[in-house]
Amino acid sequence: MAKASAIAYNGEFKSERWALGLPTSQREIDAIHRVKKRLALARAKQSKFLAKRVSGIDARKLDDPHEWAKIPVLTKDELRKLSTEEFYRDFCIAGFDQAVEFWRSGGATGKPLFYPRSAEDMRLMLGVAFRRIWPCIGATARDTLHVSFPMGIHPVGQLAPRSAEMEGIATIWAGAGTTTPSEAQLDLILSLKPSIVAAMPSYALHLANVAEARGIDLAAAGVKKLLVSAEPLTEAKRAKLARSWGASVYNSFGMTEGAMTAVERHGLGRMIAWTDLFLLEVIDGASGKPVAPGETGCLVMTPLWSNTITPFLRWLTGDIVCIAPQKKSKDPFSIFPILEHALRTEGFFKIRGININHGDLEDFMFQQAAVQDFKGEAVTAPDGQDRLRLLVELRRGADPAEVTRALIAAVRAKFEQTCEVEVLAAGTLAQEFEKSVKAPRFVDKR
Repeated sequence: MAKASAIAYNGEFKSERWALGLPTSQREIDAIHRVKKRLALARAKQSKFLAKRVSGIDARKLDDPHEWAKIPVLTKDELRKLSTEEFYRDFCIAGFDQAVEFWRSGGATGKPLFYPRSAEDMRLMLGVAFRRIWPCIGATARDTLHVSFPMGIHPVGQLAPRSAEMEGIATIWAGAGTTTPSEAQLDLILSLKPSIVAAMPSYALHLANVAEARGIDLAAAGVKKLLVSAEPLTEAKRAKLARSWGASVYNSFGMTEGAMTAVERHGLGRMIAWTDLFLLEVIDGASGKPVAPGETGCLVMTPLWSNTITPFLRWLTGDIVCIAPQKKSKDPFSIFPILEHALRTEGFFKIRGININHGDLEDFMFQQAAVQDFKGEAVTAPDGQDRLRLLVELRRGADPAEVTRALIAAVRAKFEQTCEVEVLAAGTLAQEFEKSVKAPRFVDKR
């Protein structure tokens, strides 16, 4: 892997292999921050929307944490107040004539926006931020990659295979089930035998459930690595994925306002964050003050290289994380800190006065060895009371009556709820979930 050359005053970096090589010391990362924070502020001042917010900030003092903290964090609620026309006119600092492609937002403004990306943005966000995924997880040109991320207008589905190809990795652009039916994807996996599969965790589980319904031993299909992104990955979900696929699971984390931001390092078992590409702050949600390294808080991100059209500055991402340095070693990636993604704001059912977090319920159900797939519904029973209903598909050989009794008792002990359990035929939920990019595993029907 190429290393970054000495840092020039103008902040430009060159390497033979990549537009931006790996930094070799924290001193280099600090130098990037000094140069690029000033550029990020200067570009924010060009934005009609941001200019007033940063007018009193002294660019000469940005290395002072107190001065930098004077910049208000930018929230999704603020952007929701902008119309599409206002976003492009007042927030962006260049027109569409400077863009080479558009990245779909996560719907921060109430409906998705499409962020313009310049050639310079793409040179670094595709050519570095996404391209680093593959050496980080230990992938090489000897691998074959099956991509089941949504294609269409979702950036990760396009950027993952493009960046893999830059590393010489053969790619299969399958997309999610809405692009290539899951049955056909399983056939591709069985015939082409990719060593890596990339997908959202929910869709990777969906493929495993379709395989189970077809009697396919997916764990014997030859997939060695499973790269997941775009959804929180709990330990229970990771364990179920690893068991179903017979593969090592690698988590990754990013956002449309930046790019791929953190990837799980092969051999480390934890995600590391690209702090040379993004200024990452962890703040207390109540006070807005920085938390100590290793403590959990709200993630604030400033892109240092991809702000030529969309000058996001101190963007409050909505993620709860902790960031801490890793021990320096001979591994060139050890220069980057570890990022642990605690959670993202998730949905919940409130049933008879008790909140049931969707993530907690999902973890609980994935720990039930006899349950192959499930769907949770909040319903109103004939007696007028709210109730939790679990629709489940069982593993081959499981006794429906026994599993139902055990599950009702376990839910009562865990969530203080008396639930209804309905056992479905294998493949029922797969057919329903196939129609959606992300499986609608939780539905409020009250």
